[in-house]
Amino acid sequence: MTISDWRIELIIVPVTDVDRAKEFYVDRLGWNADHDHRVSPTLRFVQVTPPGSACSISFGEGLTDMEPGTMKGLQIVIPDADAALEHLTANGIEAEGVADLAWGRFVTFTDPDGNGWSLQQLVRPEAG
Repeated sequence: MTISDWRIELIIVPVTDVDRAKEFYVDRLGWNADHDHRVSPTLRFVQVTPPGSACSISFGEGLTDMEPGTMKGLQIVIPDADAALEHLTANGIEAEGVADLAWGRFVTFTDPDGNGWSLQQLVRPEAG
């Protein structure tokens, strides 16, 4: 058997307050609200997706035993780091950036629980 088509489509992010997280990701970041379903009194599933992404994140109640704020290094590729920083700050999100490195231009921020995100504008080497 060969591995030919594996895709990451969902990452669970641990949060303390589901409604606060949904407001942050949907209303402030502008991500799509895909699902918000209470399965049982102890299980709530919320799924949101960055515009244009094939991978979503999920948070809720009863989904994981990870401690809120422990997800670090989550990375999203973006077309323009300066525009991303402007979007974040215009929506009241504290962000660090733009860091210009040889492999990209980066903007970083955390969600209300401290889960860390990095936005990367890819930098193509100049032909020489």
